[in-house]
Amino acid sequence: MNRVRVTLAHRASYPDPIRLGKGDKVTLTGREDNWDGHRWLWAIAPDGREGWVPDRLVSAQGHATVDYEATELTCAGGEVLKALSSTHGWVWCCNINGAQGWVPARHLTSS
Repeated sequence: MNRVRVTLAHRASYPDPIRLGKGDKVTLTGREDNWDGHRWLWAIAPDGREGWVPDRLVSAQGHATVDYEATELTCAGGEVLKALSSTHGWVWCCNINGAQGWVPARHLTSS
C-alpha cells in the first residue's frame, strides 16, 4: 500500500454506481469514452445499474473478467489516502475512516 496525497478535491459522480461480479453478463450500449488515454465503455449490469467500465474488464463475449465496482471516493485537497490498486487513470483508495473508492490519478501525488 502506498500513501498518496490529494492535490485536487474530488466529489463522487454517481450515487448508485455500477457493480459487476466476475462472469456477469454485461450489456454494452456502444457508448465509449477516451479518458486520459484510456478506453471506457458504458455498460449495464444484470441488476440494471449503468456506468463506465474499463474496456479490459469486459471480455469479447460481453462478460466481466473480474469483480468491479465504480464507487468513487469523495476527498478533499491535502487529504492523505492509502492507494490500494489502479487502472485506467484511476486509483482505488482508502481514507482514514475506512471508506474506499476510485479517485482520478491526476488528483493524487505520492505522499
